Amino acid sequence: MDRTSTLTQATPEAKLQSRFLRACYGLPVDATPIWLMRQAGRYMEEYRALRAQHPILELIKTPELAAEVTLQPMRAFDLDAAIIFADILPPLQGMGLNLEFMKGEGPVIHNPLRTRADVEALRVPEPEESLWFTLEAIKLVRRELASRNIPLIGFSGAPFTLASYAIEGGSSKNYLHAKGMMMSDPATWHLLMEKLSAVIGQYLLAQARAGAQALQFFDSWVGALSPADYREYILPHSKHALDIARQGGVPIIHFGTNTGGMLDLLQEAGGDVIGIDWHQDLASTWQTLKPGTAVQGNLDPVTLFAPWPEIERRTREILDSVAGKPGHIFNLGHGILQGTPVDNVRRLVDFVHTYTSRTPQPA
Repeated sequence: MDRTSTLTQATPEAKLQSRFLRACYGLPVDATPIWLMRQAGRYMEEYRALRAQHPILELIKTPELAAEVTLQPMRAFDLDAAIIFADILPPLQGMGLNLEFMKGEGPVIHNPLRTRADVEALRVPEPEESLWFTLEAIKLVRRELASRNIPLIGFSGAPFTLASYAIEGGSSKNYLHAKGMMMSDPATWHLLMEKLSAVIGQYLLAQARAGAQALQFFDSWVGALSPADYREYILPHSKHALDIARQGGVPIIHFGTNTGGMLDLLQEAGGDVIGIDWHQDLASTWQTLKPGTAVQGNLDPVTLFAPWPEIERRTREILDSVAGKPGHIFNLGHGILQGTPVDNVRRLVDFVHTYTSRTPQPA
């Protein structure tokens, strides 16, 4: 029995009425589902109005506000899934790191990890204790979306991406400190990754138990590594986190950027759906993955700043390349950019549905 058959048998029939979840399981759909990374965010006037009144961490840590932001794009567009409004970095706060979002700088960690003593001092808290606000927001959103049968996606950053933030103290171009620890002090590196994978895995599992119907595992920075380094220093820890998350019984999307040379390794780590960024051809990349694997992607986010005919042309190329094959979820190759024209987002969502409309075959 293949993976898709096993998942289908274990999935309640109500869930299989969702276009998005059917695609996660590789089942036929009536039209290609679409949702967009960062679909709730600064390109929307509604979000900017709320953000003007509340700091970012207040939005994230107030369940009612996080739920409202999550629902804003669901009211504006005919999207096939919601994704909880949160950030990948709050798990680090619960472990003992001092996180602040600085105006003009983005996230800054004021006590970055540089020594073994720093890593040994990290806590491994339960998500219900340190990340309760996101779990509560998930419950609120599920209640709002239940009547529309729109699934909710939970998410977390992956161990390498969170480790990089924790060691570098913020964004980085060369990951000098993170790679330095990995290469010069592998014992400390693996201790850090063990702690992170436990926190991340339990956080994802808690989101599923709170009501998230799918999970996305963001490894945004992993493309900075070679495949050999990924296999040795990252894969066992990402796999551990995803093995824990899998106990939630919901499909998992594994996404990284600049990962064309290691998608087989990401798949080995785990994931029912592999996210593909815009640097790769979707159709040919899909052929390299294991049979039964679903894919998500992969329009360049900058495309949404182009005139509509160009957006339509590029979107059609992606859709034509996979020819309606079951298991494709349309998305961008990364998050929506600030300043993206809202009307282009609306037209994209509607075009994907209209252009791919079809009568599905029975599962």
